[in-house]
Amino acid sequence: MSQPVLELKNVSVVLGGEYILKGINLSVQKGETIVLIGPSGSGKSVLLKTLAGIYDPYEGESFCEGHSWKQMSVLGKHDLAAKVGVQFQRGALFDHLSAAENIEFPLREHLKLSEDEIARRVKECLSAVDLEKSAGLMPHEMSGGMRQRLSVARAIALQPEILFFDDPTAGLDPLNSDKMAELLVALKNKIGATMVVVTHDMYRAYQLAGRIFLVGNQSVIDCGNAEQTRNHADARVQQFIQGKMTGPLNWG
Repeated sequence: MSQPVLELKNVSVVLGGEYILKGINLSVQKGETIVLIGPSGSGKSVLLKTLAGIYDPYEGESFCEGHSWKQMSVLGKHDLAAKVGVQFQRGALFDHLSAAENIEFPLREHLKLSEDEIARRVKECLSAVDLEKSAGLMPHEMSGGMRQRLSVARAIALQPEILFFDDPTAGLDPLNSDKMAELLVALKNKIGATMVVVTHDMYRAYQLAGRIFLVGNQSVIDCGNAEQTRNHADARVQQFIQGKMTGPLNWG
């Protein structure tokens, strides 16, 4: 097997003086799509941000393309960040920038493009999420679904090799949730990127995943593919996918 694109070795993460994750070992191969599930507050977003190099482990090391995030220079992180796209929970858009300017930001930060090339790429990204008519809108002028799609458009602006999506269907109605999931699948097929997706929705998890990981009780369980997850023998997995409040899994 080739070197993992993303890897955690004996990683523990401490926030506010408390262990959120403890002793995690996890690897993701090039082109895989993995989905992180688990109760609210279990550490799914923390795990995603650790894989993306946003959080430094308290113990252990997090690797991206064989490079330790912790040991990398500032310049090295900047260069590697150009290969990574992140859609944060609730969008994390720049409120003072228009839709188009939000997408322009990473292009200007990481690439040396002409104004025509920037304009062309912005148009492509907005078109990919069906927002080409909303380029001049400010985030506060957009619906929740539009802001979610814009955050995805910004994440793909650099045509990254690795994409992180933190609950991209959160707060969307069923129709827009379906559209978002279909968009992510289409983007995955078009770009061929490695994807890490956080979701609370098991239907979306089954729809998107190559492999599913359950995050809970400071640990991470590799549940396998959709069928393997449905039939997983671990009581914590069954408790979560069946939505049971009682059991070995601490429920948010």
